[in-house]
Amino acid sequence: MNGADVYFGDEYKGTIENGVFYVPVYTTGAPYKTFRVEKDGYATHYGDVTSVPSKGEVFDLYATLNPPAAPPAPIGGDVGWYAVHVNVDGGATVQFDNEVKGVTSQGVLTVQVYTTGTPYKTYTVTKEGYLPPYTAAVDQYPARGGETVDLYVNLSSAPPTQQAPLAPALAGVALLIAGLVLVTGRKN
Repeated sequence: MNGADVYFGDEYKGTIENGVFYVPVYTTGAPYKTFRVEKDGYATHYGDVTSVPSKGEVFDLYATLNPPAAPPAPIGGDVGWYAVHVNVDGGATVQFDNEVKGVTSQGVLTVQVYTTGTPYKTYTVTKEGYLPPYTAAVDQYPARGGETVDLYVNLSSAPPTQQAPLAPALAGVALLIAGLVLVTGRKN
């Protein structure tokens, strides 16, 4: 694109004219690893320099400049709510589509959503001491402003973990091995 600036590494090399720009490089110098082409009103093109031309050789690099992507439309409109009810009191973390929304208080967390926004697909609730995490599909959405959709979660407490005692036969074998090591060490 005519008028676009060319950089190798962070070093400005010049401006493209008639769709082409030549950059001389020394074959004995440190090779460039990246290049970029930029022009006001266009998204910058970034590229890698994967090889270096030999003496007298020309190596082509191509760049396409596109107008920048339009920013996403702002979310707005009517506000609805999800009320996540959990069977344990406080401290459960609530996520919608892997995005943490908060922690329950007195077994409930309300999450604000826009009724015109992209709907969530899943919600997950976790709490230390309760396994596994609870995950479910979101199959109901606030349809109009002010509407609340209730979601109910039943967490199961994890069984306490205990170290199993060493079996008597295994303890005897361990003592026998320790004794053999001790006796063998004294003979040497």
